[in-house]
Amino acid sequence: MGLVKIDDELHEEVRRASAVMCRSINAQAEFWMKIGMLAEANPTMAFNDIVKAQLAEANVRLTQPLAA
Repeated sequence: MGLVKIDDELHEEVRRASAVMCRSINAQAEFWMKIGMLAEANPTMAFNDIVKAQLAEANVRLTQPLAA
């Protein structure tokens, strides 16, 4: 484990997002970093496709989408 220095304004954004997403501040920052790395490695994939691929890789069974 290491420390990562980030701007105070970005830290505040992470803190607010973590409350909405029911994650710790560290877990929210880690999630954003992981998604960012995957997005850079797969520039043609949309966010939702990246998340779906990660869920499938973890053997999470997805239910049918909700009707609009």
